[in-house]
Amino acid sequence: MEYKMKLTDAQRAILDGAEGEVKAKVMRTLVMFGDIFGAEKLVPVTHAEGHLVTSFGIGLLKPLFRTMDELIGAGLEAKGKFTVDPRPLDYENVKCNPLLRLVFDKFMYSKQADYEAQLKKTGLRDDDAFSCTCYLKEVGNVPKKGDVLSWAESSAVVYANSVLGARCNRNSGMLDLFGSVVGYVPYFGLLTDEGRKASWKVYVKTTSRPEAQILGSAIGMKVMEDVPYVYGLDKWLGTELNEEAEAYLKDFGAATASNGAVGLYHIDNLTPEAVESGESLVKEDAETYVIDDAELERVYASYPVMWKKGAEAKLVFIGCPHLTYAQLTDWATAVTDALKARGRKKTAVRTVLCASPYVVKKFKAENAKLYSSLVSTGARITSICPLMYTNNPLTKSTPIATNSNKLRTYSVSRYYKDAEILKIVSGEDVQ
Repeated sequence: MEYKMKLTDAQRAILDGAEGEVKAKVMRTLVMFGDIFGAEKLVPVTHAEGHLVTSFGIGLLKPLFRTMDELIGAGLEAKGKFTVDPRPLDYENVKCNPLLRLVFDKFMYSKQADYEAQLKKTGLRDDDAFSCTCYLKEVGNVPKKGDVLSWAESSAVVYANSVLGARCNRNSGMLDLFGSVVGYVPYFGLLTDEGRKASWKVYVKTTSRPEAQILGSAIGMKVMEDVPYVYGLDKWLGTELNEEAEAYLKDFGAATASNGAVGLYHIDNLTPEAVESGESLVKEDAETYVIDDAELERVYASYPVMWKKGAEAKLVFIGCPHLTYAQLTDWATAVTDALKARGRKKTAVRTVLCASPYVVKKFKAENAKLYSSLVSTGARITSICPLMYTNNPLTKSTPIATNSNKLRTYSVSRYYKDAEILKIVSGEDVQ
């Protein structure tokens, strides 16, 4: 079979089977994928540690498990280790009734243990390497500016491209691992200089710092898969990529990627490429989108409420994507303080905060007193993916409140602003 892409002799040799038929199939898949999108060549993956989106052992994914067995049988694994998205379940901290647990264990994630064993054999870094925020310093999978990646997970890819200045397309499951196995990815889209130029100029003209999740949602729904160049946000975030700005952009980017399909954004005077190249990143025919207070409220009011009429929240998920260490500390403090102010010892609804295993361990070690105070209220900290939890059809009958626009988009959860979430947790009325 002939391919459009130009391959080096070394790449052609892999494709022709010089390193085994299974590796040839992996290379063939990447080349066919690249041909579909007009890639002119394959380029080396320069950040060896990958990130995989498929972290769940759903029994129906038989082709996935067969492919993993083929890789293992051929002795193939990622050239560097990899991290992977969060686990779906944590019965200690996110308890289920017997029926829910039966559906999870026997029907939804019946192959979880088997799949995790496959991940270990193909390059999983360690038992704690399950998080959608692999790029945080506590997790340690942090590419440098200009690095070429073989990652999947929309919120991780948009963060790596935008905040870190790395280069990665929005890959799907298995393509992420395939690129890490052969060490090459197709050169198109967000790997190219032209593909990283903005076709939208977005002007933020709010009277206060906009809620990251709503601003990201508004931009994502407007520009869809295009690249936006955002003006005016540096007024609220400053011009330094400190931990506060990075946490904001984590949540902002996740909303652009899930409410639209954004894989890269530029923030004027703040993100690396915008600081380096400025408005030369903006295409001449770029469209314009102005976001003021009224526009944000319009977007917020447009979110559908899929709860039964009159229902009240029974479960709150905070942290999708996973919380940073500072965010986890801030939320734990806010929850305990709000309850004290209300004269309550326990949260009004079941409350779950989500962060990576590395961040959770650090929080427990460095904030033991705060952790103890938090769990004494009934709140829990977990490292699962809330979305994977809500995949169980039986959870649709539970009104779940969240401050995550990603979780809202992919489930029947209802989105609330941060201040409203705190009111729900502490028992105040939310109109």
